[in-house]
Amino acid sequence: MGSIGGGILDLTNDSFYYCTMQTRITELFGIDKPIIQAGMIWCSGWELASAVSNAGGLGLLGSGSMYPEVLIDQIKKCKEATQKPFGVNVPLLYPDIDKHIANIIDLGVPIVFTSAGNPAKYTARLKEAGIKVVHVVSNLNFAQKSQDVGVDAIVAEGFEAGGHNGREETTTMCLIPMLKDKIDIPIIAAGGIGTGSTMAAAFCLGAEAVQVGSRFVITPESSAHENFKQEVVNAKDGATELTLKELTPVRLLKNAFYEQIKQAYDEDAGVSSLQEILGRGRAKKGMFEGNMDEGELEIGQISAYINQLKPAATIVEEMMEGFYKTLKALQTL
Repeated sequence: MGSIGGGILDLTNDSFYYCTMQTRITELFGIDKPIIQAGMIWCSGWELASAVSNAGGLGLLGSGSMYPEVLIDQIKKCKEATQKPFGVNVPLLYPDIDKHIANIIDLGVPIVFTSAGNPAKYTARLKEAGIKVVHVVSNLNFAQKSQDVGVDAIVAEGFEAGGHNGREETTTMCLIPMLKDKIDIPIIAAGGIGTGSTMAAAFCLGAEAVQVGSRFVITPESSAHENFKQEVVNAKDGATELTLKELTPVRLLKNAFYEQIKQAYDEDAGVSSLQEILGRGRAKKGMFEGNMDEGELEIGQISAYINQLKPAATIVEEMMEGFYKTLKALQTL
């Protein structure tokens, strides 16, 4: 029996199946395993969210790519597919957020992760409805503001993560211990985490759960297009880059669209030119519709070692096994 990352860990049995892990996050959400599936646009529908929740983690619906009526349908289908807790990720920079919040409350969703905006706007309203609230941050300032407005936990997302990211380019290994010294509420580590060993590293730094995005994109349950999944499987070291920091920073795979952006930078293009190149619907075009040339292909740095499509439940199981094996190996040092 020991403690790590603010949790209680029982490693007395040789088989990881009999090990137990309790943290403030597992208690907060009522889940068995401290693994949260990120609520990614165009990838995180009810099939993926329910699969992760049924495996003992926490699945999240990605509402950023959903119209209000679509989110309602997704919540209802997720409720039918799992009796376990699940939540909704709400990126505050997208349209229809007021409607999303109202529908989430009306439908009794127990957990909401907010991101890409001011957590003060909806936290009190959600908590008054009995909903657990988590906000995604990329620096200490945002973490402290989130704690001050009463969120239950934060996701500390490092520079390695896919999709929209922080401008500071702070890595997960630096961000988690930085926040741990200043923040009292539980920390969920995100960015560059897709194996049991990286999960264990995050716990050693002070996290009490991990949020995994890119690894869950490459699953049968993900709503991402098969072309995009295969492109991620084929990705090598250095295949992604954080760009468009003048607009909203985003980490994406290098493709023909990325080369347009790169050329614009080489020509010292201004914000308006970058916005014109980006246009509208780029992420949908690539990640959901499968256009690998003109789409915005949002994925994390760990795409370099994702080389096989596996069911979500298998990923959860393998991560937990790798987590316990890593911690047991550390005990021998």
